[in-house]
Amino acid sequence: MRIVTFLAAVTLLSACSQSAPELKTGSWRGIIELQGQELPFGLEIAKSGEGYNAHLVNAGEKILLDEIKITGDSVEIALHVFDASLKAKINGDRLEGTFLKYYAPQASMPFHATLGDDFRFVPVNNEAPVDFSGKYQVEFKTEKDSYPSVGVFEQEGNHVTGTFLTPNGDYRFLEGNVVGGQLKLSTFDGNHAFLFTAIKSGDSIRGDYYSGKSTHETFAGIRDENAKMPDPESLTYLKPGFEKLQFSFRDLDGNIVTSEDSRFDNKVVIYQIFGTWCPNCMDETKFLSEWYNQNNERGVAIVGLAYERKDDFEYASLRVKKMVEKWNVKYDFLIAGVNDKEKAAATLPALNKVLAFPTTIYVGRDGKVKHIRTGFEGPGTGVYHERFKERFNEVINEMLAVKG
Repeated sequence: MRIVTFLAAVTLLSACSQSAPELKTGSWRGIIELQGQELPFGLEIAKSGEGYNAHLVNAGEKILLDEIKITGDSVEIALHVFDASLKAKINGDRLEGTFLKYYAPQASMPFHATLGDDFRFVPVNNEAPVDFSGKYQVEFKTEKDSYPSVGVFEQEGNHVTGTFLTPNGDYRFLEGNVVGGQLKLSTFDGNHAFLFTAIKSGDSIRGDYYSGKSTHETFAGIRDENAKMPDPESLTYLKPGFEKLQFSFRDLDGNIVTSEDSRFDNKVVIYQIFGTWCPNCMDETKFLSEWYNQNNERGVAIVGLAYERKDDFEYASLRVKKMVEKWNVKYDFLIAGVNDKEKAAATLPALNKVLAFPTTIYVGRDGKVKHIRTGFEGPGTGVYHERFKERFNEVINEMLAVKG
């Protein structure tokens, strides 16, 4: 009996003395498995004090991930403001696990990563049999309808970056390669995993778009340096008989705020229809936050109207509070509803519809709606983003010039 007890103690002591697997730092090549496809993305892991931080890498963008927890032989990487994480077993130069969406566990997907690889689909080289660079007028087709797009790509050797603009905004920072004559592009922002493949014939392209566990669309287009999108200021508008936006929502602490509150008197007000789950909305929030910090004393207010994943005030307010804290956003936010366009439109009866998250509504000093802009051209769109900023400031300056 004493021998058995002694051996058990030795075994336990040996097990306890073994150190947990080390999370190695450096460049990792992440893969999300979706719909029989592999979606690659960049993941850079570094030491930070006693712990770690990481960055998601897509083309010219790096997204900071500063909540990393190691438990035993596993690591959990919280995906910044999103209600999601990468959870994986640490096995030397490999991570094996899941891209987990807490708000919808059924939508989670397998994930793995390999240390030391920093390429997208294939290593970069100076040879490519097909040139996809340029601007394209594109149409995407779903099972039920279609929508217009502009594809913008830059290619050097077999390496390609770019994006697709849509009426909702854009598909952000896409990066990939030409592989055997086929274009492959991907991005992963921490919540959305987008994969595009395309082939080219002459000036025409056609291909497939995959997102998540089930979304699949086809697209086709033709190279056209004059390609353009519908006017984003014409898609959403006030119904006949309406001049003002009318609402009553709760702020993040549960207090009722209405469009008639005295805090908005004689101010130009920007209402941002958004959600913390939405990548274009997060791009717009970063832009508006920086702009507001520089311009809030000019008589301008910004109010984010949050439409979150769940019809639950506590859940929604916690998601928005996390975003506000991480990015130190200083303008106001209200909990307005859920991320359903028809339900969102019902909360703002003056609008003809809510076509996109984000949608931005500009209200003058007199309380009347002056402009409505659908979608947001984010930094991944290059020159389109610069044009948006010019137009934004033009509209605000015109409105501020009108005295109340």
